[in-house]
Parts: sequence; structure tokens; C-alpha cells
Amino acid sequence: MRRFVPRSRVPHTATGPWLGTQPRVQGKRHTPLDRKTPTFGQLGTLEVRLARTAGEVKRAQQVRYQVFYEEMSATPDAYTMATRRDRDAFDDVCDHLLVLDHNVTQRRFRKPKPRIVGTYRMLRQEIAEQNGGFYSFSEFDVGSLIERHPDLNFLELGRSCVLKPYRDKRTVELLWHGAWSYVLRHNIEVMFGCASLAGTDPDELATQLSYLHHNHLAPLEWRVRAIPSRYVPMDRLPADAVDPKKALRALPPLIKGYLRLGAFIADGAVVDEQFGTTDVMIVLPVSGISHRYINYYGANATRHA
Repeated sequence: MRRFVPRSRVPHTATGPWLGTQPRVQGKRHTPLDRKTPTFGQLGTLEVRLARTAGEVKRAQQVRYQVFYEEMSATPDAYTMATRRDRDAFDDVCDHLLVLDHNVTQRRFRKPKPRIVGTYRMLRQEIAEQNGGFYSFSEFDVGSLIERHPDLNFLELGRSCVLKPYRDKRTVELLWHGAWSYVLRHNIEVMFGCASLAGTDPDELATQLSYLHHNHLAPLEWRVRAIPSRYVPMDRLPADAVDPKKALRALPPLIKGYLRLGAFIADGAVVDEQFGTTDVMIVLPVSGISHRYINYYGANATRHA
């Protein structure tokens, strides 16, 4: 595989400014949306699969807006506020994993559609290489990690969210099941992505950041570092001053889930003022995933199929 040199955070299909104005994306998606894409799994009235239409991608963006902008503290620009959708140029080159509730429908052009209640955005390495790089390149030096592992296949995960009434074990389990199915389908060997802590003052997050640094820092083989201009030290407290139980209770469920799977944490955090968060980088080699979870979901993702 050729050396991966990121060109920018914005796919080359985009024109004009990306943040703060309406994203304008030209051309076709990396692959057409497939109306016959199979279901990854079901649990009761909930189904997990990839988005099949542009309309479903838009509805996923509306869910992201509800969670990131209305419920949390992200600051919308005029276009985002007007459309009530969390959208950027990467949406046109990513696959969108959806959890849908068939017991609750929304009318779209007179035809009832199942409600989208959770979503996850996925960007495969082969697609990123064709479109200017990964989303997280503006925060972390992921390119150096990929160069150290030229024979491995990487997948970036991001924009994970679930509507508040659905934040329970069933929905989260289906999202993980869908992600695992996707990993198997595309022979992914390393997953990575930004995960967020609410708040932009690292000192107020000292317990969580210090715990992650002292207990889950990636070994050199898998270590990624925040880019120098945005690097925020995570070891804000000495290891013996951190209460692990208190720190774990304060971590978002998504980060705790990654840690249970066997994920590592990058060196340094990044403050994202637009979204009102402090971001850490998760690195999860598939070979290091706990066998407990592989056995739970099935080596062939058969648990909820």
C-alpha cells in the first residue's frame, strides 16, 4: 500500500469553506446508496443496518442535530440552524450505520418511515485515501500510525449518538453489533476515532483525562499524538491522586464501552470549541478485542442476525 499522506480534513469533492458555512459537495458518493443493503440485525422492534437512501442520511443528520446541538452544547452556524441538520462534507463519503424503530414511524412524503433513533458514521481507509484523508486529521496525527502499519486496514468511527429515550442496553448493543458486522464485511483490522468528554476546560476534566492517560495510554506500537498546535496534556493529576472508580463513573458510556473492548487512548486531548467538548482519540486493534465480546456477538456477527 502506498504511503498515506493526508491532504486536508475536507474531502476533495467539497468546494468553498467547510466549517461555518453551508458545505457544498459535488459529484457522486464513493458508492451509490443501496436500497437493498441487508439488515445487520434486529432486536424486538429495533433494526440495525446501513442507510439506504439520501433521505435516511438526512434523517440521521437530524438526529445528530437533536443530540449535539439541542441537547448538548454544540454551537450551530446559520446553515446548520436553518436546516436543523448536523452536516459536513464527510457525510457524502461515509457509510451511515442506523438503528431504526419500526414501532414508531415518521411520515415522509405521505409514506410512513421507521424512526431513526441512533447512528454511527464510518469512513474506510480506501475511501479516505481517495477523498483527502480522515475527519480526525485536524486533531490527531493518525497518518503516522497508518504509516507504521502499512499492511493493516483502518476504519474511522465517529458522530455516534442515540436519542435520549433509547439510551439503553438494547440500542447500544445493536450499534455495536452493526459495527462488528461492518468490520467483518470489510476486513477491518484497526478501528479508531475521536470520542468526546463534555466541556472545554481540561482542568475540570482532570480526573477523567488523567485516568485515561495513566491506565489506558496506547503502547508505542499503537500510539497517536494530538497535533502540536492543539495538544492538551492529559496527565493533569499524578496517578496516585486519581480515584479509578470515580473516574470511570464520570466517563461517557461510549468511552467506557471502547475501554471494555480493549481500546487504547492517544497521547494528548484536543478542545473542540464548536461542539463544546474535549476530544480524546480511541485506537482499537481488532486483534486485541476481548474474546468475551467476540464470543458474545458471534465470530460471524450472528447474535442478532
